Amino acid sequence: MHPTLIPWDFFLILIVLATLVPWRGALRIKRLLRQPMLGSAERLSLYCSTILYQWLIVAVIAWRAFSRKLSLAELGLATSHPMRTAWISVALTVFLCANQWASLQRMTRVPEAERGLLFRIAERIMPRTSTETLVFAALACTAGLSEEFLYRGFVFTACARMFAGSADSIALAAVLSSGWFAIAHLYQGKQGLITTFIVGLLFSAARIWSASLIPSIAAHAGIDLFAGIYLSNFFRTVKS
Repeated sequence: MHPTLIPWDFFLILIVLATLVPWRGALRIKRLLRQPMLGSAERLSLYCSTILYQWLIVAVIAWRAFSRKLSLAELGLATSHPMRTAWISVALTVFLCANQWASLQRMTRVPEAERGLLFRIAERIMPRTSTETLVFAALACTAGLSEEFLYRGFVFTACARMFAGSADSIALAAVLSSGWFAIAHLYQGKQGLITTFIVGLLFSAARIWSASLIPSIAAHAGIDLFAGIYLSNFFRTVKS
């Protein structure tokens, strides 16, 4: 099996997504963890800057993808099986939100010193007020849309084209795009890296089965929003 050469701009985007994006994320989290607890204005600024950053990346990659004549169907932006897409969206979102609930329950019940890196990050960035929760909801939806377009849309399609002609091209695209997705979350540590890779595989399976990004977008936004609301209530309860 010999990989097919992809356009230079696609190759450059893949390199940036595998290097600069995780480096920036790790740097931001490192700075965040060195700070004392954030105030409301700082959290709102973090949410808004992240939303703008993610949409900027999407705009650049969408520009290059459509310039290279990638179709909406190739990128998972078309729906050819509406009913299948709908029930996969509901099933995947419910399953992952239930798993998220169980994980958060375990995390918040252990002693504070044993809660780990992900809790320390969540403690600083999760919303506390209704205004913060509203803006965080916009961030969760942005993350669902933008990250699924980047990894299950663009990276998946680029990898599938790279191995076009191979019987395993779709499976390779699923694994490689999940790897890129996990690397982007390198700041979450080893546990987060493994979890994100597994979730990426589930999202890729939903994308393949439904031929659409809608199920993974719905589930991705859903679990982020669920975590935000759950931990927001938890932190408010602890504070009171």
